[in-house]
Amino acid sequence: METYRSEEEQIEALKRWWDENGRSTIVAVIVALALGFGWQGWQKYRDDQAVDASNRYQSLLQSLSTSDEAAAEDTASGLKLDYAGSIYAQFAALHLARMHVIKGELPAAETELRWVLAHAEPGSETAQIAQLRLARVLAASGDFKQALGVLDAADPGSFSAAYQMARGDILLMQEDREGAKEAYSTALMEASSSGEQVNISLLREKLKSLSPQPPRPVTAEAAADEAAQAAPAPAVQADGEE
Repeated sequence: METYRSEEEQIEALKRWWDENGRSTIVAVIVALALGFGWQGWQKYRDDQAVDASNRYQSLLQSLSTSDEAAAEDTASGLKLDYAGSIYAQFAALHLARMHVIKGELPAAETELRWVLAHAEPGSETAQIAQLRLARVLAASGDFKQALGVLDAADPGSFSAAYQMARGDILLMQEDREGAKEAYSTALMEASSSGEQVNISLLREKLKSLSPQPPRPVTAEAAADEAAQAAPAPAVQADGEE
C-alpha cells in the first residue's frame, strides 16, 4: 500500500512538472531541431553556391583560353552580380580589367579594379594586386599623382618589390630619373632578399639605362689603334697593273 501511494505521488509530481514545464520543453526541442536542420540547410546552400561560383570561374578561364571575349565578359559579369563577395567574382573583375587595358579602355579597367577594392578584404593579396594594377592604370591615363598616392596608401605585403618597380616606372614617366633609379634599386634589393617573383633581368636593364657608364679616357695608343682600324684597306692590284 505504501509503495502504491509512493507511485501515485511520483505520477502526480510528474503531472505537475509537465503542466509547468512541458510546453516550454516541447518548444525548446522544436527550436533546437529547427536550428539544427536550418544550419545544415544553410551549410548545404553555401556549399552549393561555392560549387556554382567555382564552375562559373572555370568557364571564364576556358573562354579566356579560347579568346572568346564575349563569353568571358558575360560569365564575369554574372559572377560579380551573383557572388559579389566571393574570391571568384574578384578574380573575374581582375580579368575584366586586364581585357580592358589590352583594348586601351583605361576608364573601364579602373572601374573594375575599384570594384575589386570595394569587395576584397582590406590587406588581402587580392586587394594588394588590385591596388598595384590600379596605380599602373592611373599612370597610363596620365594621373601620376593619384597613381603614386595609391601606392603610398597601400600595404604592399609580399609584393613590395613589384610596388617599388611600379613606383620607378611612374617616376620615370615624370622624368624623375633619380627617383626612378632609387625605386628600382630598392625593388632589386627587396626582390633579392625576399625571393619575390619579379622580372629581375628587366629591372637590371632599367637600372642600367639610368646609370650610363662614364666615358673611357682615350690614350694615344688607343687613338692610333682606332684610327688604323677606321682607315680604308689599300686596294689590291691585279697582275700586270701598274
